[in-house]
Amino acid sequence: MAEKTLHEERMSRADVATQLRRLADELDSGEDEGEDGGTEGAGGIEVPVGNKRVRLTPPEEIGYEIGVREGSSVLRGNRETVSLTLDWKPR
Repeated sequence: MAEKTLHEERMSRADVATQLRRLADELDSGEDEGEDGGTEGAGGIEVPVGNKRVRLTPPEEIGYEIGVREGSSVLRGNRETVSLTLDWKPR
């Protein structure tokens, strides 16, 4: 069964950039595999989601998808959305 942890909030562009940098830093410096080459003892990365931290174990290569949606509506006005998806099978 899949578990989903979600958090939404409005924040400044600078705060969003800070959150993205933290995620990038976690991915970049994530702990390697354990000493025996297995995942035992491998810490992976911690991703903050609201007031919770979720531990993930991404491999060296992960899937990356980015999408941009631009829309306009007479009733709701213009709207732009950027979606970023990273996915992998845990190591």
